[in-house]
Amino acid sequence: MRKLRLLLTMSLVLIFLSACSLQPPEWAKPSSGNGEGDVKVGLSVSTLNNPFFVSMKEGVEQEAKAQGMEAVVVDAQNDAAKQVNDVEDLIQQGVDVLLINPTDSAAISTAVQSANSLGIPVITLDRSAEKGDVETLVSSDNEKGGEMAGKYIVEQVGEGAKVAELEGVPGASATRERGAGFHNIADEQLDVVAKQTANFDRTEGLNTMENMLQGNPDIEAVFAHNDEMALGAYQAIQSSGRDILVVGFDGNDDAMSSIKSGNLSATVAQQPIEIGKLAVQAGQDVLDGEEVEETIPVPLKLVTEENVEE
Repeated sequence: MRKLRLLLTMSLVLIFLSACSLQPPEWAKPSSGNGEGDVKVGLSVSTLNNPFFVSMKEGVEQEAKAQGMEAVVVDAQNDAAKQVNDVEDLIQQGVDVLLINPTDSAAISTAVQSANSLGIPVITLDRSAEKGDVETLVSSDNEKGGEMAGKYIVEQVGEGAKVAELEGVPGASATRERGAGFHNIADEQLDVVAKQTANFDRTEGLNTMENMLQGNPDIEAVFAHNDEMALGAYQAIQSSGRDILVVGFDGNDDAMSSIKSGNLSATVAQQPIEIGKLAVQAGQDVLDGEEVEETIPVPLKLVTEENVEE
């Protein structure tokens, strides 16, 4: 019994000393990150049930392979709590750098802070984190994109037109920024008669648009914060027999095909593969001790029927 008590006491002392040292355990310490083939990149994606984020993942994997890195990818399935657990799992796997595409910019903060405490650099893609130290945000200029959509709608349907807005996931920075940019134009030149979240989801976009049409039969145009919701909205509009202009955001393959077919009117196209590649490059720069800009912007382009073949 005396020996057991001694072992227990020693264990408690070791735990106490370890905590006081503020040093991460060996399994969680990032490697130097300088050896060829030694760097492990962890990518947490908000959802892979969206072509935009699939392309972003492919960009990360392509650039990681080109630089001789190992890429480990996890899918949060649009569940903020699952994403926090996913990031903790990546940390336990000993990743050298974390690339996070947050489902919720506030909820992901605790995971970012966990990585910070262990000295693992964090880079966010497409959406920011509200708290914690992030080396850089690689993203399109979402506010500018929202303004591009608003200006296009004014050009097509005229000032004072009644419009609807399908918002993304509440709390996501992309939702706030795209909405803010759109309202920079719409609040002065359009009449926003309906606004509701459809969580960046195509099915929710369809259902929400059906409800909007019932309550607002004189809607002339719709701005959706992403292409998935825009495609769902178009489906609802088509079923209603109405002729309403629909503008999306992202520029995914389905949206491009829809524009070519004369269905969606336009999309504010991002470059998700480029976002993924630039994030990996930024991660390598940080591991090499180089400074990176607070944000790394990726150019946007308004794609319509006139230029969709370019």
